[in-house]
Amino acid sequence: MVPAKAPRHFLTLNDVNKTELNAIIQRAIELKALLRAGKAPELLKDKVLAMIFEKNSTRTRVSFESGVAKLGGQAIFLSTKDSQLGRGEPIEDAARCIASMVDMVMIRTYAHTTVQRFAEYSRVPVINGLTDEYHPCQLLADIQTYVEHRGSLAGKTVAWVGDGNNMCNTYIQAAELCDFEIRIATPKGFEPEDIYVTPYKKRVKISNDPKKAVASADLVVTDTWASMGQEDEKKQREKIFSGYQVTKELMSLAKPDALFMHCLPAYRGKEVSADVLDTPDSVVWEEAENRMHAQNALMEFLLAH
Repeated sequence: MVPAKAPRHFLTLNDVNKTELNAIIQRAIELKALLRAGKAPELLKDKVLAMIFEKNSTRTRVSFESGVAKLGGQAIFLSTKDSQLGRGEPIEDAARCIASMVDMVMIRTYAHTTVQRFAEYSRVPVINGLTDEYHPCQLLADIQTYVEHRGSLAGKTVAWVGDGNNMCNTYIQAAELCDFEIRIATPKGFEPEDIYVTPYKKRVKISNDPKKAVASADLVVTDTWASMGQEDEKKQREKIFSGYQVTKELMSLAKPDALFMHCLPAYRGKEVSADVLDTPDSVVWEEAENRMHAQNALMEFLLAH
């Protein structure tokens, strides 16, 4: 009996190489154009995606569910609140069962080990829709957005302002894959952990000074100061991060054609001022839409490999 081919998973950005990442981004741009022209191919015809949510979601659920439907497939929504996973079923057991009935699985959860364990026992591709450690699907959308508006990120400077969180960790991986420098500005004690920085030291510069990070940057990125699971720290974090708001004044230190990005949801007057987020040429809304196109290209890639 010929052993089944091991599936390709996408748990972090490092699950693809530079060539594969570029191919996914270019395919995302192609699929976006086809979809807008009403010519979306039925790439996922007869395919089913299981979407498992331990963390609440807006963009992740809509982008995956809509993307699969537009390409001819179907998506099943599973919340841990109303499935056996929420009642203590071992992840290994759930992985074996769910993977036997669907073609792909997307998981949005807290611990990164959850998606790792699920993938270990899954015979179909598993996609990380977000964990406390990484958010690789968002980076696909961010890279696509930058490429569409400014071209390659190679040789560019990206400024990260705010918390050294899962998005920050994933941007660090992207710096290596896309050949850019990342300057990270966080309050003291909120820097990304060494485990995420050390392998990419030559790409990363860390300080506690937003102005230093943003100076002459090509792209400025931020995120909410309190992520899901940190609601109890919200008021305290707002005080600590008060000097880390991305404003027009801070953006003026970046290059004249610098882009601003935010994975959303955004809190105007907190991590970003309203006039930065709502400027007429803001790419944040296209960045959000690109989650769907980038993920469509990713799903096509994973099924083909």
